[in-house]
Amino acid sequence: MIVLTRLNGSTFAVNPDLIERIQENPDTSIVLVDGTTFIVQESTGEIVDAVASYRARVIALAHSYNFDGPQAPRTAPRLGIVDSSGQVGTGRKGTR
Repeated sequence: MIVLTRLNGSTFAVNPDLIERIQENPDTSIVLVDGTTFIVQESTGEIVDAVASYRARVIALAHSYNFDGPQAPRTAPRLGIVDSSGQVGTGRKGTR
């Protein structure tokens, strides 16, 4: 999340992955993918820098994890219908 400032001075956090566009005319407006618009004090350049910094932190955090060799492959959970006795069936019996 990046923290931005509304014109009244209050701050809020927004997920930068949801930003569709940023425009200045003369106030800076952020339009999210769902159409929500926020007018903020920060300039377009400041917002772009904040998004770049956020993404860099995410990548740095991912690289900081210590992995001790290959992980055992995960097996997919067995899916099926549980009958009244608690047994898992394939769900194929009686299907159309």
